[in-house]
Formats: sequence, structure tokens, C-alpha cells
Amino acid sequence: MQRRKFDILFIALSLLLAFSLFPETHAAETRFTVVIDAGHGGNDPGAIGRRGKEKNINLSVALKLGRLIRQNCPDTRVVYTRERDVFVPLHRRAEIANDAKADLFISIHTNSVASRNRSVSGTETYTLGLHRTQENLEVAKKENAVILIEDDYKQRYAGFNPNSSESYIIFEFLQDKNMAQSVSFATSVQKCFRNVNRTDKGVHQAGFLVLRATSMPSVLIELGYITNPTEEAYLMSEQGSSTLAKSIYRAFLNYKGGKVSSAQLAAEPDSSSTPAEEEVTAASQPQEVPAARTQATRKQDMTEASVSGKPVFKIQILTSGRKLPSKSKQFKGLSPVDSYEENGIIKYTYGADTNYNKILRLKRNKVDSKFKDAFIIAFKDGQKVNINQAIREFKRNR
Repeated sequence: MQRRKFDILFIALSLLLAFSLFPETHAAETRFTVVIDAGHGGNDPGAIGRRGKEKNINLSVALKLGRLIRQNCPDTRVVYTRERDVFVPLHRRAEIANDAKADLFISIHTNSVASRNRSVSGTETYTLGLHRTQENLEVAKKENAVILIEDDYKQRYAGFNPNSSESYIIFEFLQDKNMAQSVSFATSVQKCFRNVNRTDKGVHQAGFLVLRATSMPSVLIELGYITNPTEEAYLMSEQGSSTLAKSIYRAFLNYKGGKVSSAQLAAEPDSSSTPAEEEVTAASQPQEVPAARTQATRKQDMTEASVSGKPVFKIQILTSGRKLPSKSKQFKGLSPVDSYEENGIIKYTYGADTNYNKILRLKRNKVDSKFKDAFIIAFKDGQKVNINQAIREFKRNR
């Protein structure tokens, strides 16, 4: 009898200990949070086809995507903006993502066109930015129009009119610090769609309110055209929705794997993260050269640095999914601006010098007021190098 009491007590204590430790263990294992947003819902059907409604297609793919991630990625937390047919305002969708401190926001939608263009088909993925074509603007207008059924949309969205082209001017001056990651994921999504023979309509930028309010890398995916009868049938089928969900899931795995690798690299002593921005002091500094430089002078510096094997420091100001014109308003008056491509993303830099201190002062005096997220990078022999190593080399050579 005494032995039985002891056994019962031991089991009870073991269970209590297990349950008390479980939340902490689960929290420690969860390293990534993704928010999946099924567009439209409730009294907002979205685009309407001959047989179906956008809201139902979006929800079907969103739930399938979430199940794939939950089943195969135990270290990932999945949060939905909706799991049933209910209306969720645009601002609330962004709040859910921000409150969850999400690492990635995926908004799923279905496209449509005027009746005369029923043959249009294909998938496309958007990131936040200024629309480059009238077609992209029309897609943004269609998705943003949902705010018109919200009672207080004029106050909540500061007078934004989704049907007015003038309202979208604000996106021209919007510098999204998450653009590089957003474009990277969007590119992977389109690649995975191509692998299952979906027509690739590319990666684009446009002014989507639901992306504007999120504070993490975010994309809006248009699965296909509900106004195309053949595509509508595919989108509404079990096979079609499952194939689309699996494609997004594969892109998610590629993106998440890269993010985890980057996080691990950042924790290593020789990381490429930007160091504390302090001038390198020495008894004798290299001769000063005026900050304002011509294109020819800068090219000469680069050539001399390449010959001498010295690191060349630059200020990275923004990134884009496509090449911007040399006098783009997004450069905010800085000129001349250089660019380089990395992992399919075009990155823009201002200034170039082998003297780290001069680039640092240029950043503080001329760039920080325009681009608050700008940072210094380094190249050597035409290749991007670890900024900490480049600064150490500059110290040795001063």
C-alpha cells in the first residue's frame, strides 16, 4: 500500500513538472512566426466568377498552407487573420501581424479583370511600393476598395481614397526597410509557381494598404484570375488549391531557411553586421577630399582601390526589385547613385571611398536625414566583403 501511494505521488509530480515546463520548452523551440491572411471574407466577397467567390478560394489556400507549415515546421507558429467566412478590416489584419511580432506576412488573393479580357491568366506576387504600370495600380485599387465598407474609413485611413490615383502618391516616397526580404520571398513564390506550370506574371510593387501597415517582410499573392472560366475551375478544385498551397509552402521553406542561416551567421564573431558607427582615429589621417564627388572622380577612386587592393566603403540607401532610372525620385536628390545586384535584388549605394571616416561623415551629414535606415558596406576587388574586416584593414593601413 505504501509503495502504491509512492508510485501515485511520483506520477503526479512528474505530470505536474512536465506541464509546467511545456510552455517554456515550446516557446524556446518556436523561432519563427508567420501570419497568413486570407483576403476578403464575410460581407466582402472579393472578386466574383461564374461559379465561385474570391473569399472562399483565398481561405481554402490559406488554411492548406497553414496546415502544411504546422505539420512540417514544429519551430514555426502559424497565425491566421481569419479561419472562417468573416469580415476583417484591412487595418485589423495588419494589427494581428504586428501584435504577433511576425517574421513574415502572406496575404492571399485572387485576381480579376473586365469581362472583355476573360482569357487573362497567371499568378503574380506584389510587395509594397510605387506602382510602375496602370495595371498594377488597378490591382491595388481593387484590393484597397474593401475599406469603403468600413464605417470610419475616412478617419482611420486619413482620407485615403482607394479609387483616386492621387492618393497613391504617398507610396512614391515610402521607403520600406523590409523591401529586400519581401522581394526575395516574392521571387521565390513565383519560381515555385513556375515549377508547377503556372503562368508567371512576375513580381511587382504597388500601394497596398494591408502591406503598408505591417512591420515585417510582407507580400500579397494573386493566385490567378477568377474571371477566366478555365482558371476559376482550377482555383476552385481540390487539386488546384492544394498545388498552389504547396508551392507557397516550398517558397516559405526556402525563405525561412535563408533567414535562419542569416541569424546564425549574425551570431558569429566575424559577422557582416554593421558595426557601431565611430570614426577610426589615428595620429595621421589620409588626406581629406571634398565630400561632393563627380562620377569620374569616384570611378578613379574605385580603380585605384582595386589596384591597391584596399576596401572601398559605400552607403547603401535602398533596395528594389527592378532597375530604377538614374534620376528616380526615390533617391531623394542624391546623385550620382550606384547599384549592385545580390540574390536577385538590386541595391543602391551613394558615395565611394577607401577612407571609412569620410564615408561615415558623408552618411551623417547628407544621407541620414533622407534615409534613416542607410548603412555602410564595403567592397574589395569588386566583391562585397565583411564590413568589420574591411574596417580592421582600414585601421591597419591608416
